[in-house]
Amino acid sequence: MDSRIKQNPESTFDLVLKVKCQASENEDPVVLWKFPEDFGDQEVLQSVPKFCFPFDIERVSQNQVGQHFTFVLTDIESKQKFGFCRLTSGGKVCLCIVSYLPWFEVYYKLLNTLADYLAKEQENDLNDMLKSLYSHPVPKANTPVSLNVNQEMFFASEQVLKNQPYLVSHSYFITPDVTGLPTIPESRNLTEYFVAVDVNNMMQLYASMLHERRIIITSSKLSTLTACVHGSVALLYPMYWQHIYIPVLPPHLLDYCCAPMPYLIGVHLSLIDRVKNRSLEDVVMLNVDTNTLENPFNDLNNLPSEVVSALKNKLKKQSTATGDGVARAFLRTQAALFGSYRDALRYKPGEPITFCEDSFVKHRSSTTKHFLETAVNLQLFKQFIDGRLSKLNAGRGFSDVFEEEITSGGFCGGNSRSYQQWVHTVKEVH
Repeated sequence: MDSRIKQNPESTFDLVLKVKCQASENEDPVVLWKFPEDFGDQEVLQSVPKFCFPFDIERVSQNQVGQHFTFVLTDIESKQKFGFCRLTSGGKVCLCIVSYLPWFEVYYKLLNTLADYLAKEQENDLNDMLKSLYSHPVPKANTPVSLNVNQEMFFASEQVLKNQPYLVSHSYFITPDVTGLPTIPESRNLTEYFVAVDVNNMMQLYASMLHERRIIITSSKLSTLTACVHGSVALLYPMYWQHIYIPVLPPHLLDYCCAPMPYLIGVHLSLIDRVKNRSLEDVVMLNVDTNTLENPFNDLNNLPSEVVSALKNKLKKQSTATGDGVARAFLRTQAALFGSYRDALRYKPGEPITFCEDSFVKHRSSTTKHFLETAVNLQLFKQFIDGRLSKLNAGRGFSDVFEEEITSGGFCGGNSRSYQQWVHTVKEVH
């Protein structure tokens, strides 16, 4: 399981719900309306509403918690299913779109459109628009999409829309390319994270993720909270957090914070005292509102100092703050730490390509060596290597921004083969 994102989902979304907040925590929220009407997965219908009000409903109102947020469910194949939410009616009602696609900005925009329809009691128009999106195959990245209320969905370039403004419909968006690096300000998650958390704490949190700690992030705004969880974990690319991942934890699941294994969990500030009362041990806790980090470890010091100072200098530069500068700074750090994995690939004619752990760790400076000795045991590193080997051994060549960064930064030995050469060798034998 290399990436946690499902490849080629069957539809752009699985389910849309309108959920009414329960009167007290002992009760369950009530589903007021669903699309499609014949959606039959009872487990999903039971679990999704419980994630729609992930704060202390008796103590805080929606005006205090904000509007948009995104929770995550993990399916049986360990793939992430996103619940994009918008609170309305003073936090008493939640609109939720469940989808395998990590299209945050698109779905937040669509939720606003849905809320407008519901406020104007235009449920027929709402159903028509959802039908057009639901029944259409998932559009490819960078496709301009226009949704109409007469059950039509058409693809039109922005130029066409400028020339024929009457075509601009109730919802227009361009499908995101989720394979590229997130950019500021286009990526709402990374933008909110970079604005709310200072460079030092971003680096500390990154180091804690690279040590697979138990990590809790908290904020009084749900939108900021889930943006910071999604935004921070994206900076591990090309690796993926492999453990418990709950960007916002509902009250009935607070015991997850006592789990003995690594986790990355977001908790709304109204629930954090209840979490702290559970006598947590060895937990890294980031309060986004105050930009303070409680950290019992010294993980950043375990990373090679030259790599850390290069990252810090990059992040402090003004020019880094827009475009893919932040994501690229962390990508370069990942390449500096792990790029020499290529030098540790081993190939014998007629046999699969393998990865030699000893070789990967051996020829490095003492601080790098010390870090890599622990890193080779991390789930995220093992999954990364398994993913690369399976692609190579299937004879599939590929290049991605990480491989390009390794090459351009010179982060592997001079005699290191490029992917294309490896694949060429494998193909000759296959």
